[in-house]
Amino acid sequence: MNKKYIGNIGVSVITKDRFLNEFVEKMKGGSKKNIFFLNDHCFNIAQKDADYLNYLNHADYVLNDGLGITLGAKLFNIELKENLNGTDLMPHVLKTCENLGASIFLLGAKEENIEAAVSNIQASYPHLQIAGYHHGYFNSDERIIEKINQSKADVLIVGMGVPLQEKFIGQYDQEIHPPVRFAVGAFIDFASGNVPRAPKLMRKLNLEWLFRMAREPRRMWKRNFIGHGLFFINVLRLKKQKNTK
Repeated sequence: MNKKYIGNIGVSVITKDRFLNEFVEKMKGGSKKNIFFLNDHCFNIAQKDADYLNYLNHADYVLNDGLGITLGAKLFNIELKENLNGTDLMPHVLKTCENLGASIFLLGAKEENIEAAVSNIQASYPHLQIAGYHHGYFNSDERIIEKINQSKADVLIVGMGVPLQEKFIGQYDQEIHPPVRFAVGAFIDFASGNVPRAPKLMRKLNLEWLFRMAREPRRMWKRNFIGHGLFFINVLRLKKQKNTK
């Protein structure tokens, strides 16, 4: 896998089509693969959370999510041709699973959202095998892992927010049986239909963050206005460190 480093985080330099082709190969091979996504918010968290940074850099794929990462990558002479955010990529993954006869387990979101997401996903992919699901609010990791493993799912899709979802997958890498694991952020919430996405035009213009902030100003304003600036401060700091070595 071709990974290049934006400062201290390796990102996969890959297109959507190539990733999906490799995903099919990995599914047929049965080897374990952890697949995470990286946006500027994730990047900022990783600068303060050594465990999360470690799990990112040990993932098999770290896919770029959003304009910030694309611009930050350019400072390190890395060209990322496509925005591979999880919410847009996962429908292609689910369709591929349906075509392969691979089963999935969904973990995350509130109870009402995971149930709605399962219903909507099943309606959209009628031949997809949903081996099981559970909401993201639980007290016993061991019981959840047991439920996941008993489902005999081929793919685990975890949407519990950054960095909790990556830490769950990374910490229990050896205990979790499904060989392919995705950390997908808000995908399950969006799939439920209870949390709307930005209109397509806003997404095309890389303005989905603005839509989300308008809906959740208290939660999103700091992440967006302060977070975007902090991201470029972090990237420039890491670039300077690289140049002085």
